[in-house]
Amino acid sequence: MSSFKNLRIVDNFYQTSSFFPMPTVLIGTLTEDGKTNLGPYSLVQPYYIAGKDYYAMLLCCRNSSNTAQNILRNKKCTLNFIPDDRKLFKEAVRLGFPGDTTEEKMKNCIYTLEEGLRAAEDPQGKYPQVVAESFQVMECTWVDTLDNAQNDKPGMLNGYPAPYHDFNGITSEFGAHFILKVDKILMKEKYYNAIVNGVKAKDFPRVPVDYGYRDSKNFWFTKFKKPIPELLPVRETTVASVKYAADRIDDKIKFTDEACAKLVKVPRIFLPTALKGCVAWARENNVTLITAEHMDIINDKRAKEKNK
Repeated sequence: MSSFKNLRIVDNFYQTSSFFPMPTVLIGTLTEDGKTNLGPYSLVQPYYIAGKDYYAMLLCCRNSSNTAQNILRNKKCTLNFIPDDRKLFKEAVRLGFPGDTTEEKMKNCIYTLEEGLRAAEDPQGKYPQVVAESFQVMECTWVDTLDNAQNDKPGMLNGYPAPYHDFNGITSEFGAHFILKVDKILMKEKYYNAIVNGVKAKDFPRVPVDYGYRDSKNFWFTKFKKPIPELLPVRETTVASVKYAADRIDDKIKFTDEACAKLVKVPRIFLPTALKGCVAWARENNVTLITAEHMDIINDKRAKEKNK
């Protein structure tokens, strides 16, 4: 006998038929007259995380929303991650009321808008502003060529006709998915320093998490609590086994035993990828014998930022 009940799945199942923990993100887009529009979203998640020449996020939204229409038109947006502050969260909920125009909801908006890094680097371009209260911001560009979505246009607010795309652009009569290339990650100095120098429990930003589920009256979220560390399991292989794999990864670039010792904690399934990354670094830096000192440089992904 199962200990679970079968709950009927309905539209917006993540809100109506489940408790689904999600982030709270304000998405900034540009209106036709160049003003920044803010819309709160939780259906935002990493999409391309490795192995490609760029990284990307995925946004799911209603295709008639201000956000979707602006992305279809301008292709630029910002993902603003707001901290756990009841006043800020209440404002995010207000901004999410469907049907309000940009002028109506931004008229008395309490968030502070400022220029991002893309605007500073490209003064002739047009980019949405970022929310200054955020602890981090991702400046993004919609990759409209994926799934052949480049011909999707704004303007249809009562539903889009078929045919639909599978995973990018207009994906249903009322839905849209946007694969967003991450152009910049902007981080407040406190959290930038934590990531570069080593994060401790006290360094984590206060992040609200909403439950997805909402009833006819309330939008539910939980306040931030201090994160709790849990040690990762350690399973070391031998230097000899790493050396065996390293000697076969490239016919010209080799590893010293001391360099191989730096890789004994890498899970076996990830070892070939790690070795290929080391070889790629060696080629870029004209190195034919990778030493332990080279491995320290390779392993420190933020060495250049630290040197700055």
